[in-house]
Amino acid sequence: MDTWPKEELHKIAGADDLHISPFREDGVTYGTPTWIWSVVVGDSLYVRAYYGQNSRWYQAAVRQKAGRITVAGMTKEVTFEPVDGKMDDLIDNAYRAKYKGSPYLNSMISTRARSATVKVVPRGTNA
Repeated sequence: MDTWPKEELHKIAGADDLHISPFREDGVTYGTPTWIWSVVVGDSLYVRAYYGQNSRWYQAAVRQKAGRITVAGMTKEVTFEPVDGKMDDLIDNAYRAKYKGSPYLNSMISTRARSATVKVVPRGTNA
């Protein structure tokens, strides 16, 4: 599976409780769940690392390319794809819309966070 079912994506878009757990070095054990902001653009889910490319979860996601997320009462096995380029502006707009008024918004649309943007793609079945 490489696309989100519409009803799941709708639940995820409205949620503010996404936890990401990329695999550890062994490729089998999940890392410690990290709470992060998420946004939906079109039919895709995106996340960013607040501390940019220095974030441990981001480094693990790029290195291992897989793990799981827990959000809106669901646990999903996923893959991670680094993102850059023109999608960043659309993702910025989604962050502005979803997190308007947050004191952390500027950090999440900063060059640092933009450099650590990941597309989250569902795979397989539920955990």
